[in-house]
Amino acid sequence: MAAHSDDFIDPDDIGVNASTEPSIGDLIERRLSRRDALRGLAGVSVAASLGSPFASTDAQAQVNGPSTLTFKELAHTLDDTQHVAEGYKMQVLIRWGDPLIGGGAAFDPAALTAAEQEKRFGYNNDYLGLYPMPAGSRSGDRFLMVANHEYTNANLMFPGLGAGRGAALKATREQVAVEMASVGGAIVEIVREGAGWKVVPDSRFARRLTATTPMEISGPAAGHDKMKTSADPTGTRVLGTFGNCAGGSTPWGTWLTCEENFNFYFDGDAARLADTELGKRYGVAKATNAWGQHVDRFNFDKEPNEPNRFGWVVETDPYDPAAVPIKRTALGRFKHEGCTYALAKDGRVVFYSGDDERFEYVYRFVTSKPWNPNDRASNRNLLDEGTLSVARFDADGKVEWLPLVQGQGPLTATNGFVTQGDVLVRTRLAADLLKATPMDRPEDIETNPVNGRVYVVLTNNGRRKPDQVDKANPRASNDHGHILEIAPKDGDHAAPEGTWSIFLLGGKPGQDAGARYHRATSENGWLSCPDNIAFDSKGRIWIATDGGPSAAGIADGLYAADTVGFGRALTRCFYQAPTGAEVCGPIFTPDDKTLFLAIQHPGEDRGSSYEKPSTRWPDFKDGMPPRPSVIAITKKGGGTIGT
Repeated sequence: MAAHSDDFIDPDDIGVNASTEPSIGDLIERRLSRRDALRGLAGVSVAASLGSPFASTDAQAQVNGPSTLTFKELAHTLDDTQHVAEGYKMQVLIRWGDPLIGGGAAFDPAALTAAEQEKRFGYNNDYLGLYPMPAGSRSGDRFLMVANHEYTNANLMFPGLGAGRGAALKATREQVAVEMASVGGAIVEIVREGAGWKVVPDSRFARRLTATTPMEISGPAAGHDKMKTSADPTGTRVLGTFGNCAGGSTPWGTWLTCEENFNFYFDGDAARLADTELGKRYGVAKATNAWGQHVDRFNFDKEPNEPNRFGWVVETDPYDPAAVPIKRTALGRFKHEGCTYALAKDGRVVFYSGDDERFEYVYRFVTSKPWNPNDRASNRNLLDEGTLSVARFDADGKVEWLPLVQGQGPLTATNGFVTQGDVLVRTRLAADLLKATPMDRPEDIETNPVNGRVYVVLTNNGRRKPDQVDKANPRASNDHGHILEIAPKDGDHAAPEGTWSIFLLGGKPGQDAGARYHRATSENGWLSCPDNIAFDSKGRIWIATDGGPSAAGIADGLYAADTVGFGRALTRCFYQAPTGAEVCGPIFTPDDKTLFLAIQHPGEDRGSSYEKPSTRWPDFKDGMPPRPSVIAITKKGGGTIGT
């Protein structure tokens, strides 16, 4: 999640990391050399040597240039509705407030209660995941869809709060209860019906996770003194999850939902925190909503350790409605943006995560044991043992993974790390000591299923100064973001190192300093503020953006590009969201015939309110506020997306 207007500046995006390691201005020229421009940015001749799985014709080249994508791209725009490339159609699959559990009446925002909201689709849907039904099925016509519900826009949910940053602080106790029932996540059963999709009503798998759902805490930080509260003196049980941004899955079929901006929900006197250093490093200072006014556990004057119980990865089994969600502390505590997996050569599972804040880090977790594809139950606690590492992007194009292990290097009792639990509760502080590379807001990190490379999305960092640039973050005042590409050594994701290059640098070529794409990128193909990404079965990258309206005056949208061949990094605009909205959670069905997108916070604009929103998408009915929704995009007449 990024800033979307002056009314919705994300205080967390300011950054609380004082480290600028390394700070070497002269590295820009060396890294953005002619060699890198060819290999990672413009790249026509050298990228061709990587090989291409696509065939193109002269006729195609005349229409699309070197790109394998055949859709007619959209023109940049910014208005109150959504747009998709010609030849495609959009369907709203499910919206905030739609009944999910036990039937229910049509959505009436004026009559909404917490008890009702717990049975309905939540707010601000972000990450999406698909789990075939039944488990292991290859039909591609029925899935359990999981959705993260990140945060709420109280001024667009409830009447009478007005507009602007302070609106959420006016919420009543009852409204806060609705907000707490609107975040977390959802499990929705969906089925292909004709040319579209529908939600299966009253599915026995339908479920909501909220800010009050009972959960377990496992791994090395379970039972840690800083995880204990008056309600949970064992430090092993917690209520709820929130701030759920991007997420991930496991090869054994569980859902990983990630807690990102958890610090916004806690209020109190920061100077009275038992561990002021820890609170400051995680931005626990002042709430941006009213939860702490009405619920004691969100007031850290009363419960100083409650903030430490958030910022984790939560594992849930979508196939078991009775399964208790588990916070897996071995994966570290930070503002997780995504937790996506790749397999090491020896069968261990590797998970990549970004810490979504300016000047924060990129992380990797490697399980201690291989996963067992023949015995799902044996993988149940695989995420409780392994090695968490943080990335250093070196000047010579090498990325090193630095283990965050108690007793190694500076992570000793002398520096406050007595146990591995200390390392995990204080992950950011441990990473600081290892001198990891501070990045320009690491968000989604995904592995390309075709070329095996890892793509790190860096949304922006307008606060990076000229003397803080480095090779992996080569621009001061980076308002438009960029994407890195990592090649693990010997193709092994568990290797201690790899190499990296820059795939693209956002912004408008010729206008925004340093913007770099394929040289054939059109007037409408450039993008700003990349956020979430997905790959189709051909290995092409699909880039969702978050921040385009404020950074570049264009709607947030979805862009696609080849990752190999002559069209490498030639981005094309495929979809654009309504005003105020960002595009999240892109995911394809296995046959590439449907693309699902999560459209979050429509109407989140300056001056927008429940009574007078900047858009009423997707219903466009008087009295109905804008509603975050999941949409399905298909090709008219059928066929695969993009070609």
